Amino acid sequence: MNKNVDKTTSSGTWKTRDFGSERVRFFIPGAVPPAPPLDLMPFQRLLASANQALGRLDGLASVLPDTPLFLYMYVRKEALLSSQIEGTQSSLSDLFALEDGAELNVSIDDVREVSNYVAAMDLGLARIKDDNFPISLRLIRDIHKVLMTSGRGSTKQPGEFRTSQNWIGGTRPGNATYVPPPPDVMLECLYQLESFLHQEESELPVLIKAALVHLQFESIHPFLDGNGRLGRLLITFMLCENRILREPLLYLSLYLKSHRQKYYELLQSVRETGNWAPWIEFFLQGVLETSDQATETAREILTIFDEDKRDIEKLGQAANTALRLHEFIQRRPVVNVQVAVTQLRLSPPTIRKAIEHLEELSILQETSGKKRDKRYVYQRYMDQLISGTEPL
Repeated sequence: MNKNVDKTTSSGTWKTRDFGSERVRFFIPGAVPPAPPLDLMPFQRLLASANQALGRLDGLASVLPDTPLFLYMYVRKEALLSSQIEGTQSSLSDLFALEDGAELNVSIDDVREVSNYVAAMDLGLARIKDDNFPISLRLIRDIHKVLMTSGRGSTKQPGEFRTSQNWIGGTRPGNATYVPPPPDVMLECLYQLESFLHQEESELPVLIKAALVHLQFESIHPFLDGNGRLGRLLITFMLCENRILREPLLYLSLYLKSHRQKYYELLQSVRETGNWAPWIEFFLQGVLETSDQATETAREILTIFDEDKRDIEKLGQAANTALRLHEFIQRRPVVNVQVAVTQLRLSPPTIRKAIEHLEELSILQETSGKKRDKRYVYQRYMDQLISGTEPL
């Protein structure tokens, strides 16, 4: 392909410009929704299936015995997966260790990135759900500031749109895989995206709109770092803002991680060809599969909790303290004696005895191999949570 030839498609325009001593080809996203209008007929069956799957997932939230508990874990799993797509090497156990102030075995920056993602998601959802704050450029900047508050991205203008050129892949714009719009045209693209987000009269289904917004945000790439993570957050925020989901139980990062190469290829294909159909089909399929997986995982976790609770109730007089510990490890599946003592306000001997009972029932397993400061894992539960979270 001749990189010196400008080209316009329904998704935007490719242009060239001198950057230093080389000519660089960059992309300026066009307005969304694209013109001519998208033909949604080919997606009707898949769109209906995806919406039905979301409905089942949303309905599950009303029957969960402890919705905040599930959200606590779902948010952390999504944070880990989204950060892994960007290259972090931490695990759920590492995140729990950081939150408990325990010793870490991996880069602190990796774990802080995941922790920042949790805080950014919490902020965005609180603004949208509790404060009725619309998704806007201001909110996006605020979320980005929290996302990048510490760790490797803390020096890359947290909360500020970039004022210099960035790129994806390669060592410079001239050999990059993708070069987003230069700063002097980027803001216009962002204002158009914000206008599209606020179009209440839009006849586009919310899932189609979310697919367009995600790709558009990734194409604009308005920050020096953190664009991928923030772009994935926007999907969940849009579903909650439009009341498709009452609780943020859908996260696409496991699907995108599993199909990482195809995901990047489809983003680039829309920019090159203007053909949105393959990307929209991929996105809807991801919503369908992820919704069904989340529903099934929640049911399996409920079964684990119920089975283990019934086993604990057979302990007789020891059951009361063991049940309190069991409730606690549903929130913190990696635990040590000191954390449990502090949180449950029970004596160390009482906690140790309760841990011993849960070990005998194969509910807790000691994993540190230490004689002191032992760590215990709620293994059956953890196995459900960590599915798909192995570092890339």
